Amino acid sequence: MREQQTTEFQSELIIGRNPVMEALKAGREVDTLYVAKGERSGSVGKIISMCRDAGIIVKETDQKKLDFMCGNQNHQGVIARVAAHSYASIDDIFAKAEEKGEKPFIIICDEIEDPHNLGAIIRTAECAGAHGVIIPKRRNATLSLTVAKTAAGALEYVPVARVANLAAAIDELKERGVWVYGTDMKGDMWCETDLTGAVALVIGSEGSGMGRLVREKCDFVLSLPMKGEINSLNASVAAGIIMYEVSRQRLAAKS
Repeated sequence: MREQQTTEFQSELIIGRNPVMEALKAGREVDTLYVAKGERSGSVGKIISMCRDAGIIVKETDQKKLDFMCGNQNHQGVIARVAAHSYASIDDIFAKAEEKGEKPFIIICDEIEDPHNLGAIIRTAECAGAHGVIIPKRRNATLSLTVAKTAAGALEYVPVARVANLAAAIDELKERGVWVYGTDMKGDMWCETDLTGAVALVIGSEGSGMGRLVREKCDFVLSLPMKGEINSLNASVAAGIIMYEVSRQRLAAKS
């Protein structure tokens, strides 16, 4: 298992100072820069500055983790994780809805940290007819190879926008006529709510659900009935159920 994880890390990483510097100069989509704690010598300071100017997350970590990530290659204290697919913008998502002649149907992921869950959500979003997915830059899975594999090709069809401030992104959606629906145990029944308009569906994190500020931004909160002893569903499963309710209502409205 350890060897498999190392191979996966290597397949989506740029390792070493010069390769990372050239990738940044070339405009590669970098998700995160990992730097050895306290390392600022040589070109490292410039690399960090370039990343911060570009809005790329910079994380300081210890040498052992860097060694593990790159399979003990000579990383020189610098590793960049690159995106498996280019990110889109919120405008791209609206353009896709307009192109299809449909009201926007958007999925918002609020700190979905498991890449398998994010990949599954993107895959279901494509199948259910969503026009795009929005994720935050921090505390959320990125478009890694694991996400791309789990999405099974859906990244080629579903724009994924990555935003610095999820609450501000929600405000923008609302200003553009989109109703925002959160998901929580304490909410209205998902199948008794009109979801035929312009919809943004918020899927909360696997452990704690939606953040307080994001929840306050929601116009409505939807819930699924829990009939068993376990009181919550996997995030991607819950997302899939409600996404298909949106799809069902839209099809019914057309007929």
